[in-house]
Amino acid sequence: MARITDRTVLIVGASSGIGAEVARQLADGANRFVITARRAAALATVAEEIRAAGSACLDIPADALNAQAAADVVAAAVTEYGSVDVALLNAGQGPDMSMDRVSVADVARIMALNYDVVVNYLIPLIKQMRSQPDGGLIAHTNSLAGLMGIPRQGPYSAAKAAARTLIDTARVELAPQGIRFTSVHPGFVATERISGDGLPKPFQISQERAARHVVRALEREPAQAYFPWPTAALVRTLRALPTPFSTLVLRKLASG
Repeated sequence: MARITDRTVLIVGASSGIGAEVARQLADGANRFVITARRAAALATVAEEIRAAGSACLDIPADALNAQAAADVVAAAVTEYGSVDVALLNAGQGPDMSMDRVSVADVARIMALNYDVVVNYLIPLIKQMRSQPDGGLIAHTNSLAGLMGIPRQGPYSAAKAAARTLIDTARVELAPQGIRFTSVHPGFVATERISGDGLPKPFQISQERAARHVVRALEREPAQAYFPWPTAALVRTLRALPTPFSTLVLRKLASG
């Protein structure tokens, strides 16, 4: 397992949560960071922490929903540092949504926040990494919810499943060009954004612990990384059960 040092690391969604914590945990490795998110002030605070820990950092406020803005972030990273060695696509959102209450616009927005943002960075990153002698690593913060339809998370589960399938395809196609892909699948993580949404969160872990799992995945580069193990084991079991049984369990879990 190679520690990430002296590399150019792009983190999308780095102003808070897992993205910010991953940056902090890698900041003592004399890396070169490009961090981006919509909230400029919060992003600047994370950038200051990174620099204080000994790494260079370029912070770029940008909206991941804007394809041109995403391409411009990748271009700025290359202009500043010459390459992108590791990219973590960490933007996304999974609010509590019951299918009897959502609108078409609600579902479309969740798809955009969890799938379109991946595409907006994935395409320019592939183009850039194809030109690099050693390719590069593209990691995506997916979710265990992307492995099956989770009650009250249907649109989110669907969007994450779509992103996982796209990344899986890219992994197969682009391996000969040295571009590697890792999909990271957390369970429930105690971030500020979801603290009061009312959704049951069995086996929830802290964002610091989640970030340690992500850093380990960036170092080891598995195709898929699932954590924490109790939630991952529960999802695997539910997928293996006959549908009537898994449905009963999911209903119970969703009801709290």
